[in-house]
Amino acid sequence: MVGLVGQVPECPAPGITMVDTIERGAQMTHHEHDQPLEGKRAAVVVGPLYEEIEALYPVYRLREAGAQVQVAGAEAGTTLPGKRGDEIETEVAAGDLSAGDLDLLVIAGGYGPDKLRLDEGLLQLVRDLDGQGRTIAFICHGGWVPVSAGIVEGRRMTGNPSIEDDVRNAGAEWEDSEVVVDGNLVSSRKPDDLPAFMRATIEVAAHAEAPA
Repeated sequence: MVGLVGQVPECPAPGITMVDTIERGAQMTHHEHDQPLEGKRAAVVVGPLYEEIEALYPVYRLREAGAQVQVAGAEAGTTLPGKRGDEIETEVAAGDLSAGDLDLLVIAGGYGPDKLRLDEGLLQLVRDLDGQGRTIAFICHGGWVPVSAGIVEGRRMTGNPSIEDDVRNAGAEWEDSEVVVDGNLVSSRKPDDLPAFMRATIEVAAHAEAPA
């Protein structure tokens, strides 16, 4: 399904999941001729107890923008629970991807990144993407992954306040802003920042130069 996330209420109506809400918004607000990421390849990475909207909103926004999107995790074909009960199935293992397979990577927040930061395959993918200047976007606790990958020293970033000490200890400059862009890195703090987060992510990815 290709679509754009519209106005998503904080709490879906009884009997309606967050997935249903976002898909309905996607169907109602899709703009076929606004596809700045046409031909681009993306992955949204999730871990157990991910923050649902921080995964689903990027998936649909990236598809609406024309990107080919896969859901990645530590393993392929795994059904992962979200914090609020929605489930998502991973399509590919992050460690099976190479930097040449992707133009951008989005790391969802929630509790998942605490597990994902231990996945050496994902960490190497993040290092390789950064080395090629490809877009890496992360929100909330998602910043733990680039911190553990060792790519944030001397960079500016934001995230959930609970990771501020880890960010500073990794040598990065902390900013309390709805979105921070530092070259190929895009970061945000929380679900309320998602509109700004995805606008910036799409803008950075759309204008990224292909690696030499």
